[in-house]
Amino acid sequence: MADIVHLQTTGPHSRAPAYQNGTQRRAALAGLFARRRRAPDDVFWLKENAELLNIFECTGTGPGAAGLEPLAAFYAGVEERIRFFPQYYRFLLSICLDLEDLGMPGGKGAALAHWVRKEGLAEAELSDLQRAEAERLLARRGAGLGAGCALRGRLMRFISRPDTFALPNKKAAYELTHIVFYLSEYGRRDPGLGPAALTSLEFAGILAFLEQNSDLLAEVCIALRQAGKLPPAQWEDWLERQAHQFVLQPGSGRCDAYHDYFVCNWLMAAAGRESFVQPVPDGPAEVVCGGPRAGVLGALSRHLFGLGRRRSGDWHAMRPGLEDALGEAGAALLAAASASPSFERFFEGFARAGAAA
Repeated sequence: MADIVHLQTTGPHSRAPAYQNGTQRRAALAGLFARRRRAPDDVFWLKENAELLNIFECTGTGPGAAGLEPLAAFYAGVEERIRFFPQYYRFLLSICLDLEDLGMPGGKGAALAHWVRKEGLAEAELSDLQRAEAERLLARRGAGLGAGCALRGRLMRFISRPDTFALPNKKAAYELTHIVFYLSEYGRRDPGLGPAALTSLEFAGILAFLEQNSDLLAEVCIALRQAGKLPPAQWEDWLERQAHQFVLQPGSGRCDAYHDYFVCNWLMAAAGRESFVQPVPDGPAEVVCGGPRAGVLGALSRHLFGLGRRRSGDWHAMRPGLEDALGEAGAALLAAASASPSFERFFEGFARAGAAA
């Protein structure tokens, strides 16, 4: 079944211009998410716009002045918003800084960052992941907290345990990718990942590929690139096909699969490939992702669990039976996943042979 993201806009008709260049398409996207999906007092508006602007800023693929104009009123009142909604300071500060770095006239970001530091808003964060995001944001305007070695050490310990990422756990996998985003300053510096952390990313990518989860796999590929390691070509080629299958068409309503569309195109831009290639309609639009995404992760897990004591962590011993159980299409996907250099070690943990009763 196709995933549909409904982007609400105004007006009874919607059609795409005959031609839009890349900047025009990005400007149209910025207008959709700024004005025609949600209101700025909705936290999901903050999340969506922060994500889109961050992609534009960190890939150097801005929307031009026309794409910033729909956010001018928001920028003008951002100080009032952050004082009334300090619990959303990370979203608000991120949007403000990205707008300035994309060319929005002004310069209030530095004062805003120092206000956030003075108010101690980052001190209310319980999660190291959120502390890392806050530190990265504040440091962009010279207001960093100097969390330094202790925070980095805890983050590195978390991501340097590959066994965590050999098992399906989307929360842990997304935390892994975001830690790399923050440590690398979204690709601006070497995050200093050791072999174990790189293996963690590879394991998370294998799981996402087996599930055909383009959202998570795109984030893994981005994180690998930010760590200075090229992802497997078959992962990125599959993701390019997924990115090109999104269609923005007339429609109305709302759905939350927009993030898949965002991160697939973020990867395309990071990899130097064409991004956001689809024309953007002028009016009401929905993003449709076509094409089959029949993963085998669930079937593979169920079959392994059912084997009980016959389960083994030896990939070569288990492979024939697994391929037979998964059928032709499933076996082909499993074979493609097994081409990863880390697959045998991944499978040893994924099989959980030692847990058999």
